[in-house]
Amino acid sequence: MHTSPLLRRPLGETGVYQRITREEAGWEFLNFEARLMKRGEQWRWDTGGHELGIILLGGNFSVTSSKGNWSTQNGRRDVFSGIAHTLYIPRNTQFTLTAESEWLDIAYGWCETDEDHPPCLKMPEEAAIELRGGDNANRQINSLIQPGFDCHRLVAVEVYTPSGNWSSFPAHKHDVRTLDENGRLIEARLEETYFYKIDKPQGFALQQVYTYDRELDELIRVRNNELVLVPRGYHPVVAGHGYHVYYLNFLTGSDQSLANTDDPDHAWIYGSWKGQDPRLPLVTAQMNDESQAHGL
Repeated sequence: MHTSPLLRRPLGETGVYQRITREEAGWEFLNFEARLMKRGEQWRWDTGGHELGIILLGGNFSVTSSKGNWSTQNGRRDVFSGIAHTLYIPRNTQFTLTAESEWLDIAYGWCETDEDHPPCLKMPEEAAIELRGGDNANRQINSLIQPGFDCHRLVAVEVYTPSGNWSSFPAHKHDVRTLDENGRLIEARLEETYFYKIDKPQGFALQQVYTYDRELDELIRVRNNELVLVPRGYHPVVAGHGYHVYYLNFLTGSDQSLANTDDPDHAWIYGSWKGQDPRLPLVTAQMNDESQAHGL
């Protein structure tokens, strides 16, 4: 069976279990890791010339740093039990992150920067929820490090696609920086990762990454904790029937933006939808408190 060069399988079950560096990907900016820690375990790092975004997938953590201290009190049990806490840490920051729950699951992206921005802990209730698309192309998008966030290049969103639905569709791309005649940004040049969680261990999603001329054309079956790289091209997703699919997107590139253009073959689908999926939203910030009430 063909294994796509864009697919990264987990490295293990604990510690750093998923990783891609810009050097490994052949990219200019984007790096990504996911890490599973036991209670009391610590991760120490100096961001140096990088800005860093930490996404809480499950559990609780505390952070002490040279720029401030933060802790989470109502972390979700897992990604299907609430909305993320997001911690942005600027360059030249030394920090220690400590797992404050039996297990702590975090993901984080980082990239080089020559700018200074303030650290920020964004709470679940501060994440704007958008229900995008319609019919069986309906999904939930939670803005974590959204365009306009006070940082340099990082963008992060988490997306929930109900069983059997399409996502990142109609297909779009963001690989050529393009301006209109008035200098308005139409499309940014962005590097992107899709990091997956599936609500059942045997579940899966399908993702295609392709260019219009099909010079790049990969169809990838993705399972829990796997990572798909999107270096260029269009990149739609479909959730396997019976399985709710979560993916976390980190993006960096020419602009702190999500500006993109559609595959012209499928742009007609906008406006054709008749309704919204009643299963959405799949998660809310209120569910974080319920996770705590029932124990992490």
